[in-house]
Amino acid sequence: MSGFNIRDRIKSFGHAIRGIRITIWAEHNFRIHLVAALIVIALATYFEVSTSDWLWLVLSISLVFITEMINTAIERLVDMVEPDQNPLAGKIKDIAAGAVLLSAITSVVIGVLVFWPYFCLIIA
Repeated sequence: MSGFNIRDRIKSFGHAIRGIRITIWAEHNFRIHLVAALIVIALATYFEVSTSDWLWLVLSISLVFITEMINTAIERLVDMVEPDQNPLAGKIKDIAAGAVLLSAITSVVIGVLVFWPYFCLIIA
C-alpha cells in the first residue's frame, strides 16, 4: 500500500474536473440544469436570501448536478456493456433518469418554498 502522493492527488483531481467538463459539453440536460442554477443564484443574490435559504438552494442545485452526472455515467456504462437494445438495459437507464427527475422536482419545491415569500412581497 502506497502512502500519500501529492502528484497522484492532483492527477485524481484533474480526472474529476475532466468528468465535469465532459458532462457539461456532452449532456444537453446538464447545461439546462446549469442555466437554471445560475438563474436561482441570481435570484437568491438579488433577494438577499438568508444563510439557511442559501444552504437549501446550494444543496438542491448540487443534488441535481450529482444525479445528472451519475445518470450520465450509468447511461454510458450500459451503452458500453449492452450496445444492442435490451429491455433490462432500458429499465436501468430509465431508473437512473427517474432519479434525476426526482431530484429536479425536489429542487423546484425547495425553490418555491424559498422564493415564494419574496415573490409575494413583489406582488403585494
